[in-house]
Amino acid sequence: MSRWNKSLFRTLALLSLPTMVEEILRTLLQYVDTAMVGQLGEQATAAVSVTTTITWLVNSISASAATAVLALISQAVGAGDRGRAGKLAQQALILSVGCGVVCGGASIALSPFIPVWMGAEPAIQAQASRYFFIVSLPMVFRSANSILGAAIRATQNTKTPMLISLGANLLNAGLNYLLIYVCALGVEGAAIASAASYTLSGALMFLAYRRTPLLRWRWREFSADRGLLRHCAQVGVPVLGTSVTSCLGYVVFAGMVSDAMGTTVFAAHSIAVTAETIFYIPGYGLRTATSALVGAALGEGNDSRLKAVGRLSVGLTVAMMCLSGVVLYLTARPLMALFSPSAAVVELGAEMLRLVAFSEPFFGLMIVLEGILYGMGRTRGAFLIETGSMWGVRILSTYLCVGVWGLGLRAVWYCMIADNVCKALLFAGIFFLGRDGWRRQKR
Repeated sequence: MSRWNKSLFRTLALLSLPTMVEEILRTLLQYVDTAMVGQLGEQATAAVSVTTTITWLVNSISASAATAVLALISQAVGAGDRGRAGKLAQQALILSVGCGVVCGGASIALSPFIPVWMGAEPAIQAQASRYFFIVSLPMVFRSANSILGAAIRATQNTKTPMLISLGANLLNAGLNYLLIYVCALGVEGAAIASAASYTLSGALMFLAYRRTPLLRWRWREFSADRGLLRHCAQVGVPVLGTSVTSCLGYVVFAGMVSDAMGTTVFAAHSIAVTAETIFYIPGYGLRTATSALVGAALGEGNDSRLKAVGRLSVGLTVAMMCLSGVVLYLTARPLMALFSPSAAVVELGAEMLRLVAFSEPFFGLMIVLEGILYGMGRTRGAFLIETGSMWGVRILSTYLCVGVWGLGLRAVWYCMIADNVCKALLFAGIFFLGRDGWRRQKR
């Protein structure tokens, strides 16, 4: 490895390690909720899990804005344009508040109906509705955590968001124990603990954002910039489209599993999906760092650095996800046992995790290649791939397996795996077979 590549490797590692830790902490927040609620029984687990896909859908709105903010600010930083970076930082705050108000209001208003739409059994609908209502209350803080955190990472500061996530997770774990067990609030206690942690992380992220030199601006200068907001929309709307169509696909997918297979199978499915998320972390950690470095290289106009960042990220991600898959396969049963006392749930969920372990390298490849596209601001291609594969592979094949042929959960997870492999191959085709995969997008 040349000296230049060693330096790039070191930079990528220093940026990606905090984002990996942050992803671990974010996943642990889900783990803590799932494990503690799981001890209350299958109905409690289902009450928390049944709205998970809708939560992803709601979060996708702020996440799409965060993707645009990260791409554009990192490009401005790479170009050395502090004035543009500061103006983009102002738009990030506008987007945080706007997304939080709109998404929070809609989520609160629809909370009584969402569990019904998701096919939850009547016995858990009221609990699931209360859980979703409570975690939706601090939506402005949740949006700020996502969008303002992206602005901070765009300046190649990934350590501060990691420390904020650590604080929020510690608060969540402590309040979970206190409210679920000591105060005997059950599912509602888990929701209150999550809401408090969201509020803390959003508030701290705002303070960190205001103290970041490259993002600094004075309140008297604060204003909406239609041109920059339009540019954010050009990058972010395809990401939102990707997230919405994918999350709607997840809603349909989860609904088919819930309707056809009952509470026990759905609990095993939901817990296994949650348990698997920690094994995505190498991919998502490198994806964020890669997007920031790709955006900076694009801003600099340095094509060779852009290509080097992309190839190094792909190699590292696939290697780490291979290792991740081996660990997932070997630890599938004890991992499931952390989340549920039900032997049937544990055995079925462990079987699904062993199946999906073989597809982890493909999932990692998909994640990092999508991150490269996002860092370059090339989000339309990702939209076409994500949407086409979700609905053309996962949903269609699941409908046939469950609705037509009456197959079980194993077939459903094969459909999930096929979707991930298809996306990975299509993204790889853009970069390794396409004529302009690594060329800079014209600004």
